[in-house]
Amino acid sequence: MTSMLLLLADGRFPAGAHAHSAGLEAAVAAGLVTDLASLRGFLVGRLATGGLVAAAFAVAAHRAAAAGDPGPALARLDVELDARTAAPALRAVSRRQGRALLRAGRALWPGGPFAALPADPTGPHQPLVLGLVGAAAGLDPAELATAAAYGSVTGPASAAVRLLGLDPYRVHGLLADLTADVDATAARAAAAADGPPEWLPDGAAPLTDIHAEVHTTWEVRLFAS
Repeated sequence: MTSMLLLLADGRFPAGAHAHSAGLEAAVAAGLVTDLASLRGFLVGRLATGGLVAAAFAVAAHRAAAAGDPGPALARLDVELDARTAAPALRAVSRRQGRALLRAGRALWPGGPFAALPADPTGPHQPLVLGLVGAAAGLDPAELATAAAYGSVTGPASAAVRLLGLDPYRVHGLLADLTADVDATAARAAAAADGPPEWLPDGAAPLTDIHAEVHTTWEVRLFAS
């Protein structure tokens, strides 16, 4: 299923991820990310918090779909993921990206298990949709966790090139250096997803939450988040 993994991990996949910097734009404005070294710190932190949480919830949603009748499990996962997303701005971003990914998933895999997602007027959380998309695409849990963890760093890395004018070759060199961290995060997420929803990872980044709320007040911004 390597080709399907590449399809989902491709930045050109039409799920709207290119419009988001995962908090990097606000971190740059605050002077916390200024060069390649500080970008590395941001990405490592991103992997350990949002990346791990997203990957674990995606795998849990994938396993719920594989077990059949995923509706009740997805509803529990939705509540738990909401509780782990402290900033209202980030909850809105997750559901906005979930809507975009759901649209792509339904277009590519019309027979997918998407009807089981909890009904919410703002849409489903992105990691839960990613889990169902991965199930529809035939990915195994390890592949799905890798795609989720990888996506948590490629978005802000790409944004850094635009926001800071960094050399794209050096930024991709940084991503290459982080592949072991991505794999380790994916392995942790897949293992953690075996437990009940209440036991899933809950790594938080309070400063990112604060920055996300401030970011929504900007009149001019390059990224949606």
